[in-house]
Amino acid sequence: MRDPIVRIAARGDGVSASGKHVAFAVPGDLLLDDGTLQPGPGHQVPPCRHFPLCGGCQLQHLTDAAYADYCASRIIGALAQHGLETELRPTYLSAPRTRRRATLRALKSGGEIQLGFNEPGTNRIIDIKECHVLDPRLFAVLGPLRGLLRTILQSKRGGEVQLTLADQGVDVGLKGVSVEGYEAAEALNAFAEGQGLARLTIDEGFGPENRFEPQPVTVSLSGKPVALPAGAFLQATADGEVTLVASVREAVGGALHTADLFAGLGTFALAIGGKVMAAEGARDAIIALKSAAPLIEVQHRDLYRRPLDRGELATFDAVILDPPRSGAQDQVREIASSSVPRIAYVSCNPATFARDAQMLVGDGYKLDWVKPVGQFRWSTHVELASAFSR
Repeated sequence: MRDPIVRIAARGDGVSASGKHVAFAVPGDLLLDDGTLQPGPGHQVPPCRHFPLCGGCQLQHLTDAAYADYCASRIIGALAQHGLETELRPTYLSAPRTRRRATLRALKSGGEIQLGFNEPGTNRIIDIKECHVLDPRLFAVLGPLRGLLRTILQSKRGGEVQLTLADQGVDVGLKGVSVEGYEAAEALNAFAEGQGLARLTIDEGFGPENRFEPQPVTVSLSGKPVALPAGAFLQATADGEVTLVASVREAVGGALHTADLFAGLGTFALAIGGKVMAAEGARDAIIALKSAAPLIEVQHRDLYRRPLDRGELATFDAVILDPPRSGAQDQVREIASSSVPRIAYVSCNPATFARDAQMLVGDGYKLDWVKPVGQFRWSTHVELASAFSR
């Protein structure tokens, strides 16, 4: 008996027609009687030596076509659970080695440094010697960074490394380290200068502190340099950002007055025309946006505690939503009861998106289309852009 693999579950396991979960199985594979897997056309040889132990990737055994299908199926399945259907546009996949931000774990043990992603389901760090998702400019810093961490990371104490590619180069943030004494301070400076870093920040438990920043660090959004606060949210790939921006522009059309909610640094506010009001709960982000674009109205506002109500929404021709993974249930409830004609909803969680979409559709909106976006190459993390209209 041959049991065909028909789908991939949310955590990356293949699921057979009989309901069996099979690790590293792909739709089109066959599960044989003896428990072995006969690969189908969706299988490829994983390119990285660390797969599958490294938690940075879960799906390197999928071809691009199979991975694109997986991203689409996650969204279709989430919508179906809420009785929703719509036009599903072709999946956009970011290329390998284009991730411009990542958070790695570090551990000092026996005088040696382990630096990389955690093994799935464990605290074990996979010390990466190659990476097929990180931008090469980020990966190039890891070798020298190991030398620095030998000096400032305490033995058997875990640390965190945040890497971001800014306009000026690589921005490095270190957390859980201890910088005490002349030798440690000199090691910081030598590392930062030697690698030509854009910035080096240290968090010893009281928040990030700048230790090296030759010039103000910025990130360009739609061609506009915006100050980049340490640890600020940024779309994972530059090309993924371009795809999301294009989708949002299409969704809001020629709106004359747009509310950009959960605006962050202004990824979308800076990309659309007309009058824009941007609301964001992170103070550093909203200050950076206001400095970069004084003509944009900004509100420092926690949209979970104080969403825009239907009265405030009445002045807008369109709304852009890009909430965290938990979605925007309370804010969407207010939008659903409003008369806003167009909504662009960007999400990093198909499940909470589908929940919020059901609320909008139930109050008279039409879900016009959804665009899957795979910025986190070979991971189970799926993003999307969508359009709603009245």
